[in-house]
Amino acid sequence: MNFSNKGAIFGGRRFTSMAAAAGMLLLGAGAASATTVVKWLHLELDPKFVAAWEDIVKKYEAQHPDVDIQMQFLENEAFKAKLPTLLQSDDVPDFFYSWGGGVLKQQAETGALQDVTAALDADGGKLRNAYTPSSVSGLTFDGKTWAIPYKVGLVSFFYNKELFAKAGVKAEEIKSWADFLEAVKKIKEAGIVPIAGGGGDKWPIHFYWSYLVMREGGQKVFEAAKNGEGEGFLDPAIIKAGDDLAELGKLEPFQPGYLGATWPQTLGVFGDGKAAMILGFENTEANQRKNAGDGKGLATDNIGRFAFPTVEGGAGQATDTLGGLNGWAVTKKASKEAIDFLAFLTNAENERAMAKAGMLLPVAVGAGDGVTSPLLAESAKQLAGSTWHQNFFDQDLGAAVGRVVNDVSVEIVSGQMNSKDGAQMIQDAFELEQ
Repeated sequence: MNFSNKGAIFGGRRFTSMAAAAGMLLLGAGAASATTVVKWLHLELDPKFVAAWEDIVKKYEAQHPDVDIQMQFLENEAFKAKLPTLLQSDDVPDFFYSWGGGVLKQQAETGALQDVTAALDADGGKLRNAYTPSSVSGLTFDGKTWAIPYKVGLVSFFYNKELFAKAGVKAEEIKSWADFLEAVKKIKEAGIVPIAGGGGDKWPIHFYWSYLVMREGGQKVFEAAKNGEGEGFLDPAIIKAGDDLAELGKLEPFQPGYLGATWPQTLGVFGDGKAAMILGFENTEANQRKNAGDGKGLATDNIGRFAFPTVEGGAGQATDTLGGLNGWAVTKKASKEAIDFLAFLTNAENERAMAKAGMLLPVAVGAGDGVTSPLLAESAKQLAGSTWHQNFFDQDLGAAVGRVVNDVSVEIVSGQMNSKDGAQMIQDAFELEQ
């Protein structure tokens, strides 16, 4: 299977396709017959970050000459679409990127994944103790862990300081949803697009609905809904969250054509200075740069960030956070060398180096001092004070319900659906999965 029309990366060397890579491997089959091949499937687009991984691979291969790490790339949406088939094919990777949550749980239930609990607990729990407890528990279901922790993430607002100044908006004064809506109005009155929106991929819009559900209902309401308790997703607080999102949509805050915009295009809109804000991941500063038209994007000192605002009367706290807990899911037939490499990839030294490169917020114990990027450090500080860190709703609720969450979020913000009907659609999807 050809993993990408952009080419795949194998052991630090770039080939145009898996077929080309296979040809190279066949040429050296006699000499490399004792080599254990470890296939690593990822969806990282930033060449600087991939280069950092390649350096780690080279170090590992130098220490383990009998192991060949082959890096394989799939674009984000293609990854989600093709992974189920890929896991059942002859080209199954040894490990792949995971967002955790219900999707990881469902993958584990298919029998496609390897339970890594024993690997974590070997040698007196040496590997388990190398990670923060929350990162391991977040990838654990029914007492079994199904992925090796990699990083933790946070969704927050990033803004263009120059455009905020031009519009007379002060980010530090945006504390409530009402404050945020007023800021949107003020920015629009200044002739500036307030927010870069990615309606084409849909999931970027679900960040708004999810955060508003967290702010309106708090952890108690969301946990009850996903456990099928109480009024489920028809809880008044969840419907109110949809009303809040609809109120934002009525202001037409996004760039023209946002309903067809992919996430890379959305990052480009922000990076090109064509929108004042974007609600995105902790690595937004790096990602806007590579997706900007000039490849440079906004200068780091022109980007600020602030937490998602609270809502008046809501049960959620300003310190409740939304974001990923990412790991590397190990497939059923993966070798012990694959797990050994993952332990190396995610050790404190390498996680510290990746943090210094602005790639991640680490989960390896002792690697936190590697976070030197000011914006990443702000995210790390916010996460350190988190009272409830919730995984992305579309991941936590599983693929089927997650798709409906994403669809509903876009339809509500675009005025195509009211919040009560949206909540009912999510509840119906949830009940179908039970």
